[in-house]
Amino acid sequence: MVIRIEWVQALSLQRETILLELIAAARWALSLGLYGGILLGLSYTVRNEVFAPLAILCIALLAIGFALGIGQVLKNWENVPPASTQTQPLGEPGLMLANTIRPPGTVIVLLQGPAEPGGRRVVATPGKPLLYQDAFSGRDQTLIGLPPAPFNRSSPWFLKSLAIDLRLNAENLQQRLGEGLLPFLIYAGALIFLLSSLLFVCKFSVWPLASLFLGCFAFRGILALETFFNSPEMQDVFESFLQSRLPVDLIVPFIFVGLGLLTHLYSFLVYVAKRRDNYAD
Repeated sequence: MVIRIEWVQALSLQRETILLELIAAARWALSLGLYGGILLGLSYTVRNEVFAPLAILCIALLAIGFALGIGQVLKNWENVPPASTQTQPLGEPGLMLANTIRPPGTVIVLLQGPAEPGGRRVVATPGKPLLYQDAFSGRDQTLIGLPPAPFNRSSPWFLKSLAIDLRLNAENLQQRLGEGLLPFLIYAGALIFLLSSLLFVCKFSVWPLASLFLGCFAFRGILALETFFNSPEMQDVFESFLQSRLPVDLIVPFIFVGLGLLTHLYSFLVYVAKRRDNYAD
């Protein structure tokens, strides 16, 4: 149900729930910080004309250390024993959610739980205001209108898609870290290697702000590409194409490394061509 998460966040305020929400938000922030930190580091390198190979190496090492350190901290937080106040399960008195057929998509929240099916309730119907019923509508037709329920997010599609891709990136990093240190370093290192190779994008414009925006679009493309390659459909395609010649978990890192090598080679050839032009002059 679309409104389920809204009600759970509003009514489940136990310490365990808050901790889990903080961990999920921290993982989302980790992905955002990883992409944003590398982008700012590359922009600083171009703006201050730092020696590119050394700067890329330092940015990559700092990014891997940042991702590994924060990931380990969040992993340890997940092992914290549940608080003495347990999260109230769905269906107990005070919270019960149910979909109805007529009208379709309507959500009924029984405030007293299933023990009083004819008691107070909140009825949420898509496209209509959120309604409170002091008793079952068949016995009492008195309805009090409340503000409309947020069935649809008002944020732009670009921001919603960005948040989804960052969450998926955080889940990928969490999965690799759960498999062990080596799988995490392979995946995160390959991703950071690819992102660090986009230094040339920050040189397209002499205006630092314009170069930063170009870098944002390039990094957004890499994030979308990562989501595409890690989708179940693409994983099935890779597995059927390679036929167990290569572990599936290594396919995406190999693609990242290959793209990063091509990009670094392009940057090196451009650098050599500019050097030859300077000598010719």
